[in-house]
Amino acid sequence: MSTTVNSAYSYSPGANITAEATAAVTGRQFVKISGNRTAGGNLAVAPAAAGNRPLGVAADDAAVGQLVHVARGGVVKVIAAGAIAAGADVQVGAGGAASTASTGTVVGFAVTGAADGAVAEIAFYA
Repeated sequence: MSTTVNSAYSYSPGANITAEATAAVTGRQFVKISGNRTAGGNLAVAPAAAGNRPLGVAADDAAVGQLVHVARGGVVKVIAAGAIAAGADVQVGAGGAASTASTGTVVGFAVTGAADGAVAEIAFYA
């Protein structure tokens, strides 16, 4: 006997998801929603611009039309745009990289410091 589950969740809160790239995506880059669901039923994502509110971080590279895993919670690895100090609030910077927060949406904080172009470990704010 099957049971219908009526849940408000499309995805588990904070869980990684699979999306479709509508623009080329680089791993360890913040991505944002870029439109409605694709024909395949996946969320549509593209690199986030500086100051944007991201959906999460691309786990790997994806060309247009390819599926990409998006990390949405916990501590994620993101390329740094400029030096970031451990403990500093972070926003999306140029090219979907992480940067020290200034005028954009604060998305988390650095759990480790990172030099420009290096990998920063970022804890998302819930």
